[in-house]
Amino acid sequence: MNFPGDLRYTKDHEWIRLEGDTAFVGITDFAQGELGDIVYVEVETIGKQLDAGTVFGTVEAVKTVSDLYLPVGGTITGLNPALANAPELVNTDPYGQGWMVKMKINNLADIETLMDAKAYEQMVN
Repeated sequence: MNFPGDLRYTKDHEWIRLEGDTAFVGITDFAQGELGDIVYVEVETIGKQLDAGTVFGTVEAVKTVSDLYLPVGGTITGLNPALANAPELVNTDPYGQGWMVKMKINNLADIETLMDAKAYEQMVN
């Protein structure tokens, strides 16, 4: 399993990566493995200001639907357009092309409260 060191992680198996003042959010390699084949990602919160821990969407796999939780507070600014036609990118490239939303973070310091790769790896192992 893959745990990139440049990301921060939540107990709910989301990851966040900061690029300038934009953050990208997705689910971890562990989460996609547990869910199985992803068939649909639904996000109806674009443009909305949400608190950390709030459900920002759902991911549908062949056998289940799971909520997606925002790692930090902020505004959802976009959805990964590639997922509309290829939701399986969440399975094949969860930390790259399989990202789910981008957002503007309210307080950048909030990222420091999340788990680093080592802490997340210990949690799931």
